[in-house]
This record gives sequence, C-alpha cells and structure tokens, in this order.
Amino acid sequence: MTFAAPIASTLFSRLVRPFSVSAPILSLTPEQSRKMSTTEQATVGAGCFWGVEHLYRKHFGNGKGLLDAQVGYCGGKTSDPSYKAVCTGSTGHAEALKISYDSSIVSYRQLIEFFYRMHDASTPNRQGPDVGTQYRSAIFTHSPEQQKIAEEITKKVSEEWYKKPVSTEVVPAGQWWSAEDYHQLYLHKNPAGYECPAHFVRDFPPLSE
Repeated sequence: MTFAAPIASTLFSRLVRPFSVSAPILSLTPEQSRKMSTTEQATVGAGCFWGVEHLYRKHFGNGKGLLDAQVGYCGGKTSDPSYKAVCTGSTGHAEALKISYDSSIVSYRQLIEFFYRMHDASTPNRQGPDVGTQYRSAIFTHSPEQQKIAEEITKKVSEEWYKKPVSTEVVPAGQWWSAEDYHQLYLHKNPAGYECPAHFVRDFPPLSE
C-alpha cells in the first residue's frame, strides 16, 4: 500500500486545517449613507415635555425632517433623575425634548424659530399653569455653530416679536437623561391627556434675515 501514507497525511491536514469564517461585508445604500451624514440633534425645553414633543412631531414628522424625538431631562446637577424628583425643582433639570433630524430637509434655524412660536418665551420658569424651574424656556446647544444660531435667533425674537428680552436661556447641552417610558409619545398614547395651554403655534411675522 504505497499510497496509504500520502492519503492519511492529506486527510489529517484537512481535518486540522484552521477553520475561518469571513465576516460579511455590510454596505449602506446611498440613501442610508446620506441620512447618516445629515442626521443632527437639537435639544430644547419649553415647559411640559408632552406638548413640546407632540407639536414638534406634528409639524416636522411624516417626512418633514424629524427622524426621532425623545423626552427627558437636561440642565440639572443630579444623576439619573426621576420625574418625581425633577418635579420638585430640586434637581435643576428642565423637562426637555431631544430631536434627531435630517439637516438636508429641515435646518436648525427652522427648528429654533418654531421653538419660539410654539411656547411663551416671555415667562421665566413658567408655561401656562405649570410653574417651576423644570418648566423654563431653554435651548441646549450641541455645537458652537448651534450656540451662535440660537443666540442670533433669540436676539431677533426679543427685538421683533416680544419687544423685550425673552426669558430663554441658551446654554451648551450637558448630560441627557431619558424620561420614563410612559412619558414617551404621551399624547399619542393618551389623546385626551393634559397639554399645556401655552403650547400652540403663534402667528408671528417672519424674522428678518
């Protein structure tokens, strides 16, 4: 049996050959790549976050630029705050809305102008009957460019719409804490639920360029 050794050797080498699996290459479609490159965030506080989320989804949803929105807490000094704790005003957080948007469809400037249309920026720490620092008017910026735009629009709003300084604070966004699940899409799940009477779109004239 002159071929026994070579056959056995070949069989053995096949059995002990290192086993490797090539990882599948996942490629993004052009549309997915575009959305990833144009997805940005904006964070605002304008009183009870139920109504803020509801109005932003209504105005910018359904292909008008809003990709996602989440309610939560921003601007405070404690970790992992609960809704109950935030409502005491002791944590320093504002009820806020974090928006993911497609900047090729809607601009940050448009989102901030709408922010000033949909709530009362003249009342410090108050929206309608909701009173407390957690209901303050605030823009939490995510970049120097956002800070510049927010400050420019705030100045124009003060001069052209309110004719006096507004109460809105424009500050860099700090740690974000998502609110409890039952707060997310609250008015979508509870159409008859509470919505702050100060939350409606005001018919202000266009701001100057």
